[in-house]
Amino acid sequence: MTPLARRLAEQIAAHGPISVAEYMAMCLFDPEDGYYTTREPFGAYGDFTTAPEISQMFGEIVGVWLVAAWQALGRPLPATIAEIGPGRGTLTKDLLRTIRHLAPELESGSQIALVEASPRLAEVQRQTLGEASQRISWLRTVDELPPHSLFIVGNELFDAIPIRQFVKTQAGWRERMVGLDEAGALAFFAGMASLDDTFLPPGSADAPEGSIFEIAPARSAVMAGIAQRIAQDGGAGLFFDYGHLASGLGDTLQAVRRHTYDPTLDHPGEADLTSHVDFEALAREAERQGLKTAAMSQGEFLLAMGLLERASSLGANVDETRREEIRDEVERLAAQDQMGELFKVLAIARKPPSIAPFSHVSGD
Repeated sequence: MTPLARRLAEQIAAHGPISVAEYMAMCLFDPEDGYYTTREPFGAYGDFTTAPEISQMFGEIVGVWLVAAWQALGRPLPATIAEIGPGRGTLTKDLLRTIRHLAPELESGSQIALVEASPRLAEVQRQTLGEASQRISWLRTVDELPPHSLFIVGNELFDAIPIRQFVKTQAGWRERMVGLDEAGALAFFAGMASLDDTFLPPGSADAPEGSIFEIAPARSAVMAGIAQRIAQDGGAGLFFDYGHLASGLGDTLQAVRRHTYDPTLDHPGEADLTSHVDFEALAREAERQGLKTAAMSQGEFLLAMGLLERASSLGANVDETRREEIRDEVERLAAQDQMGELFKVLAIARKPPSIAPFSHVSGD
């Protein structure tokens, strides 16, 4: 039993079951034993590897899209270039290098900011960014961003924000809770709180008992804050995560430990906890703030933005070993059986984000 598991068991024994959202929040962000507050989660020695860590091509393509968005929106200056939830800082490093090459006036005329709540991760980001960190501001919330046209990106941001789960029972939809079984181990139970049917996706009335529906008010709040800034000051946002384009039923809560899936309740504080992102719900929130949205799979986006062409360029003057590595990076980022289909990308903007490759817009 992990130290956090013991504390959770004591808390539940004394005060009763906790919601899935409370469980996720404690596992990930507890000051003493939380996953993100006590360890380095990224890379080969962590528990997962993100797209920017797989290949420089990911960050370069994001940089190309930001330049295209800035140009399509009238080249506003001054501007703010920001990443929210920047991990090790690798994505920002690669996209800034690309922007500096393609549109030096945008790079020099912008304030650059990283929205990061963890002091420990902020220090990792400073090390990654090196000299570039001297002109970067570290902020704790979106509200602190400068009041300029905002060009903001986020990669694997929303999946770690806690969700609420509801399970269908004979008595209707009830909130899923974490309690203790007869042996004193953590276990899932149906609680007393119910869910209004208006929140459920179509077809939910016919769902069998035991079906799970997930909502994420905290995710919606983060998206609302970002969208409000873009609605007020202009700009665009681009967000990558694994999830689904349409709302639906299903239990997507999962734990990853040492690059392997782990039972969700087995190692609290020592495993990464995430759930799939409902991109339809995020888009609805941005649209409520008056923005236009468009979404597609990560593979479709990267290939349309020139991933294969960039891979060919990188492989032109290297040995066969490096060329094989580049081919492997392309597969991991864009293949349907890897990140290409599981991961999605959402674009938001005050004007329709018709910047390539988004050719259609919802929320009109």
